[in-house]
Amino acid sequence: MAGAAAVAVTDLLVKAWAESALEAGLALGPVDLVLSHNPGVAFSLGADAPAALVVALTGLVIVAIAVVAWRAAPTWDCWRLAAVTAILGGGCGNWIDRSLDGVVTDYLHSGWWPTFNLADTAIVTGVVLLALLELRSPRQPAGTDTSG
Repeated sequence: MAGAAAVAVTDLLVKAWAESALEAGLALGPVDLVLSHNPGVAFSLGADAPAALVVALTGLVIVAIAVVAWRAAPTWDCWRLAAVTAILGGGCGNWIDRSLDGVVTDYLHSGWWPTFNLADTAIVTGVVLLALLELRSPRQPAGTDTSG
């Protein structure tokens, strides 16, 4: 899980930089750097919920994913491990950030999509990769045994 820690630490370092450097924003083109704070989760869902509740629930989700990953990792290929590493790293980065002051720091702004951050990008990339891997996996009908 060193990879997940690396994703989380990188995310938190970039958020710290954004907090100190992006007060006025920075126009780059398709994605601008604009400092924003999100009290909710994805797409600001739950923004009106108590911060402690959001922290607790997201923490439980992260722990559940980590437990499943820990138990299943020996049977996964490197792509599934990479996907779950990205999800856990992004989740931990956002969870730690929210735990500190009740909001998540966002800074990537496209103008047509909600403002997001590196952790969000890692989570979405991991989920999309897992979905593609599942679509590609051959399925066996229930009740069939291929052990011969």
